[in-house]
Amino acid sequence: MKKSTTEANRTAEAKMGCFISATPQVEFESAYNEAMALLPTPALTQDVETEFGTVRVYTFTYKANQEKEPLLLLPGRSSSTPMWEPNLRGLMSERPVYALDLLGEAGMSRQTKIIANQKEQARWLHEVITRLKLEKVHLVGVSIGGWTAMNVVRFYPEKVASVSLLDPVFVFAPISLKMIAASIPASVPFMPKWIREKMLSYISGGAKADDSEPIARLIESAMRTFKVKLPAPDLFSSSDLQKIEVPVLAFMAQNSTMHDSVKAVRNGTTYVPGLEIINWPNASHAINGEYPDQVNAKIAVFVEQHSNDSIK
Repeated sequence: MKKSTTEANRTAEAKMGCFISATPQVEFESAYNEAMALLPTPALTQDVETEFGTVRVYTFTYKANQEKEPLLLLPGRSSSTPMWEPNLRGLMSERPVYALDLLGEAGMSRQTKIIANQKEQARWLHEVITRLKLEKVHLVGVSIGGWTAMNVVRFYPEKVASVSLLDPVFVFAPISLKMIAASIPASVPFMPKWIREKMLSYISGGAKADDSEPIARLIESAMRTFKVKLPAPDLFSSSDLQKIEVPVLAFMAQNSTMHDSVKAVRNGTTYVPGLEIINWPNASHAINGEYPDQVNAKIAVFVEQHSNDSIK
């Protein structure tokens, strides 16, 4: 018997990322708003329509650099836009900055259609860039945001001027088995909060991760209240990496719990033409917050080298 339209819609909804119920969503949004208050006031807030849902995009800019090619920031899993608080003021002093909440993740973006594969993961981001009417954009991605940046380059590279990666996962090396084992209990909603806080501290090189810090509170809330139902990110093959033609800068964290940073640097150097890659001493997976000024400065120089506005 053919399914009714209502049944079909319910089946589709069950395969999309969502909050576990209305009350946890309200809790998350409260934590999100508190963390967003730490950021400069956006010049513009938009919900950009794509084939797969609406994507929340914030624009941060100073009048002095509005004509420059912009940066587009892609956050890590469960992090959303507020995670860029350590970097945002420095980056927006260099050029316009767009920051978005990943579709299918906890945040203010809202998925309305199943994302079935990696190409569809790339397509929604390409649609956002297109509908923002950006001729060229410089992507900056941390963790899964780094994979997201490289994934759009894999399928839709034409609007990407450069990519800067902060300890990206599944790009140059696989996730460690220890990290996989640690992440499973932390993602279960009914697990004690201290387990999630312990994992966040582990990822961040031992830094404190509890309710006293708004961004840590936001991430813990996202892990507990939101079910991600995206296709698992695939590890880039050597063939994938060899085909990358967009300029790429990568900071691997020497003390990352996610992967073997030495192996990541070796693979990246071997397979990506012209790659600039650094194994950052004493950095954890939270490198953007540990070394914000240094990270910002290196990204600014790299982007300037590969920006059309620098040769006008």
